[in-house]
Order: sequence, then structure tokens, then C-alpha cells
Amino acid sequence: MSRKMVLTVLTVGALALAASPALAGKGGGGKKPGGGGTTGGASLALVLVNSPDTVANYGETVTFAVTTTNTRPYVSVNCYQGGAWVYAASAGFFADYPWSQDFILAASSWPGGGANCTATLYTTTDGIRTTTLATLDFAVSA
Repeated sequence: MSRKMVLTVLTVGALALAASPALAGKGGGGKKPGGGGTTGGASLALVLVNSPDTVANYGETVTFAVTTTNTRPYVSVNCYQGGAWVYAASAGFFADYPWSQDFILAASSWPGGGANCTATLYTTTDGIRTTTLATLDFAVSA
């Protein structure tokens, strides 16, 4: 496979992840801000969309409050349960991003229950190499 074809496949894969069904649909209810992480002037804070309490719970919707001077930032979320990778999703946090910026904390690979998650605020110039701007660890309750 040529280098150009490999780059095309990787770029298409990254775009497919960004458009993942895990990001579809806006949750109802008020948004509640959570903790945040800061690195080099950029910041990332968890926002609970439809939680009846002050923590992220399995199956609930979250989003993020993002502060950065970068014009095309993205947030990715990866969750692990007992060492197993159970959730991955990504969304753009800029005005013309066409899909939802909400993350539904559930997946077919995630059988339910609590998990440890990391949100990463990042940017990319080519769709392959990324620069991390901030990270935020958060727990998801059962």
C-alpha cells in the first residue's frame, strides 16, 4: 500500500471517529460544570448535561467547556474499566463543527458500571499528528 493511500485511510478513519454515533443527539436538561484541567493556557472542564447529581454516571451525557487560543480544537474521551478500553469518542469544539459536541457515556464495548476516563483537548494540522493542549481525568460512576 502506498504512503499516500495509508495517509488517506488514516484520515478517513479519524473523520469516522469524529462522526461516531456515540456523539449523536443532544441530551436534555441543564448543564452543570465539573472539574477542569489546564495546560499552557488552554483549559478543559467537564460539563454534566443530564445528570441528576454532581457526578458523571454511566449512560449520561457530558460535554466540555474549552478555553484555548487554537482555532480548531478537538476533545477526545477514552474510558477504561479494570484495564480494558471500553469507550472512545472525539468531537470538534469550534463554530463550524457539524456534529454534536456531546458525549454519551455508554457503548456496546462498555457493559455498564463505573470507569476511569481521560478527556484530551488537542489540535491537529494534518488529521494524523496531534498536539495535546490539556487533559482531564474523571470518573464515571455505575
